Amino acid sequence: MTRGALRRYVPSLVLFGALLLIWQVVPPLLRIREYLLPGPVAVVRAALNFSIPWHAHIWVTTLEILGGFALAGAGGVALGVAIAWSGTAARALVPFLVVVNTLPKVAVAPLFLLWLGYGVVPNMLIAALIGFFPVVINTAVGLTQIDEELLDLGRVFGAPKWKVFVKIRLPNALPYVLSALKITATAAVVGAIVGEFVASQAGLGMVIVNAQTNLNTPVAFAALAWISVIGLGLYGAVGLAARAWAPWADTP
Repeated sequence: MTRGALRRYVPSLVLFGALLLIWQVVPPLLRIREYLLPGPVAVVRAALNFSIPWHAHIWVTTLEILGGFALAGAGGVALGVAIAWSGTAARALVPFLVVVNTLPKVAVAPLFLLWLGYGVVPNMLIAALIGFFPVVINTAVGLTQIDEELLDLGRVFGAPKWKVFVKIRLPNALPYVLSALKITATAAVVGAIVGEFVASQAGLGMVIVNAQTNLNTPVAFAALAWISVIGLGLYGAVGLAARAWAPWADTP
């Protein structure tokens, strides 16, 4: 178990460590000032500066990301099931969903804030809007792209449509859904930060905006580092769920 984990993660850790070392050494050699590109040491120092209420900002952003992820996952699966269940629903929903997905989210974010005001909820919805489409498509594909022999077996035994759906289609779709949720885990992070960039009273996105205004680049990088930690944590949780629920179809 330990050797498998080492083989899986050591290459990434080595690459990450090498990049950090280059990042720390190169800017001073090129005489790049800290307000343009702070080194990792300065970023860590800023991230551990408790005069900034990091815990409050991290909590707000994490809540927005998790809420957006949950909404995108639940809504995406429900829409994917509707598309796979009914041809009429598919013809009605797919063009509408494509149009919604092509809307520039940065342009939509101010409307959400106008309708719902400041706070966590509009940023959750923006995160869900960015992350739901892969779940819809993958769910629909997983429910429809099935070996015909399995469906024929269900028909031979006279299984009703709902039972075929539950016993054959849903298990087949599970790996597709879990793969889509990995994409949604990162998309939800982007959506929450987009909402905070537009307007927010708390959150790591707001910290970045304020730090840029004050040319406090180490704090901006520190906020980015905290955002990455949240995103990696969510992605890792989905990966663990994928290995637990569908180990035969685990993806990187």
